[in-house]
Amino acid sequence: MELTTIIFLTSGLFLGWSLGANDAANVFGTAVGTRMIRFGTAAAICSVFVILGAVISGAGAAHTLSTLGSVNELAGAFMVALAAAYTVYQMTRLGLPVSTTQAIVGAIVGWNLFSESITDTAALTKILMTWVACPVLSALIAMPTFKLTEFFVYRLNVHLVRQDAYTRIALIVAGILGAYSLGANNIANVVGVFIPVSPFTDFSVAGLFALSSAHQLFLIGGIAIAVGVITYSKKVMLTVGQDLFALSPTAAFVAVMAHSVVLFLFASEGLEHLLASAGLPTIPLVPVSSSQAIVGAVIGIGLLKGVHTIRWRVVGNISVAWAATPLISAMICLISLYILQNVFNQQVYKSVEYSLSVEAIEKLGEKVIPAGSLAEMNGEIFKSGTRFLRAVNKHVKLDQKQERQVLWYAEVGRYKIDPAKIEKFDDGWLTPGQIAALRQLSGMAFTEKWRIAEALAVRSDEWKSLPDATINKLHNKGIKDKIGVILKTFSE
Repeated sequence: MELTTIIFLTSGLFLGWSLGANDAANVFGTAVGTRMIRFGTAAAICSVFVILGAVISGAGAAHTLSTLGSVNELAGAFMVALAAAYTVYQMTRLGLPVSTTQAIVGAIVGWNLFSESITDTAALTKILMTWVACPVLSALIAMPTFKLTEFFVYRLNVHLVRQDAYTRIALIVAGILGAYSLGANNIANVVGVFIPVSPFTDFSVAGLFALSSAHQLFLIGGIAIAVGVITYSKKVMLTVGQDLFALSPTAAFVAVMAHSVVLFLFASEGLEHLLASAGLPTIPLVPVSSSQAIVGAVIGIGLLKGVHTIRWRVVGNISVAWAATPLISAMICLISLYILQNVFNQQVYKSVEYSLSVEAIEKLGEKVIPAGSLAEMNGEIFKSGTRFLRAVNKHVKLDQKQERQVLWYAEVGRYKIDPAKIEKFDDGWLTPGQIAALRQLSGMAFTEKWRIAEALAVRSDEWKSLPDATINKLHNKGIKDKIGVILKTFSE
């Protein structure tokens, strides 16, 4: 591995360290703040299980933020991660629990602005809305749960010493689950921008197990998070556990559990599938802030005890930090990318071209987009997504869904279906029918993404999307994710 590559990866390690230093408070802050668990014990447990969560379950969240922007150069990924890490670090120095997700979202938007890439405003709006809903929902869950827990503790009439021991065990169990979840859900924020440009290669150890390039990134990122937990998380833990509101041990347990439930609601594909199967509205699977969830839970419990018990000045400081984090991260990223490209002569993004062919315009006509209005753009080449959409909007006004369709049919690239790379998918992730269809394309070259998707769908129904309905949401999302990986694998 080249020295330059190692240097670029250090920003991801810095971001992992910052996440561990800040977000460990969401898992064990209430336990440490109530002095039920010593900081050293909490840090050790959190470190072990955050690494396990990152390596074992991190892949599920690896492409969480891909709809906002696909950073396609290692130098760009370095600066996105560095901007997010520096922002989180500064907030940690102030003892403020902020979200790594907020920081990385802001940095990606900054990269999009610099590279003139498209930011999916629908996805961004959805994420911003959940940042408001997350603490509110956490508070609403914590309040009845706290009352119910107090009722059972009172009815059981357990001796105070034994109750204290049970509470410690409950806090440790809740912390273990929270730490594992932190690693699984947030490792994508730490190394996700490096996955498309990963410098590692897949390898196996004595034929016992294989370690993909992504899992190598997850392992390194998980270790960085653990180091942050051990070395620098105590101050933020005390802010969450003591400064907001004086928590009892029971309240500390309830806060962690409410926080975990909220993360589960916004991250469970199984729950989404269950709701969709029943014809019910689904909860959006978007990255939410564990910091916001734990703070919301603590405030919810505080409201039960009385508004006057909450230190509202601390709440105000945290709220300002939440609002400022993505803005600061975006600004740092935007300025730093300019310096990295123009002062240090580093390529921070790879331009993506857009051009509408006759066939693409016809396909768009089938999508209820006036094909005739786009005919004048046939063959015209645009060097960025924003320039392309500006040209499109001069001919016809489109809604956000139609804009995504036009971008899909217009993006131009170079794709070669290498037979050797097909074998990497023979691990159960693709169905036998999907792999068979992919093998039929061996050796073929494409210049448009949609042609690959349609070629696969023609050869196997298992590559076809179903009608746009709630019950088909998971199936269509799975097809879209698989097509995305196919495109990244065979891109030249």
